Amino acid sequence: MRFVVHEHHSTHLHYDFRLEIGGVLKSWAIPKGPSMNPAEKRLAVQVEDHPLAYGDFEGIIPQGHYGAGPVVLWDVGTFHPEGDPELGLNQGKLSFLLKGRKLKGGFSLAKLKGKGSGKEWLLIKKRDAFAQEDWKIEEELTPSRRKKLVEKVPPCETS
Repeated sequence: MRFVVHEHHSTHLHYDFRLEIGGVLKSWAIPKGPSMNPAEKRLAVQVEDHPLAYGDFEGIIPQGHYGAGPVVLWDVGTFHPEGDPELGLNQGKLSFLLKGRKLKGGFSLAKLKGKGSGKEWLLIKKRDAFAQEDWKIEEELTPSRRKKLVEKVPPCETS
């Protein structure tokens, strides 16, 4: 199974973290982006599932469409869940291994209970050989890369 992280410059820059589970991309919006530092727990707000075809999407979502703005692939790789991922999602705790260009090693998603909309999770990097205490996220959307993007409607109407 695969994972994808989109860098999404819509109203506010955020990162869309997507895991292939059950034939769709389960998706979370992460305002500050994922981190390789175990001390940085990142808010991840669960959003609508996306079709698998969305995993390859890059482009500029046109004005008038939900999520309008540039979207680029920030990281891609394979996703290896510990146990049954659908059960983990239902129970509010999912642990997994990522093998990407940037994100590597163990991570977990833990659902926040109590306050909020019920869609708030934390994305947490596990302490392992890949952990980086001095992690700083770097944007992929450079001016030259932006010039290469074309305006197109994604294969779904969500972001």
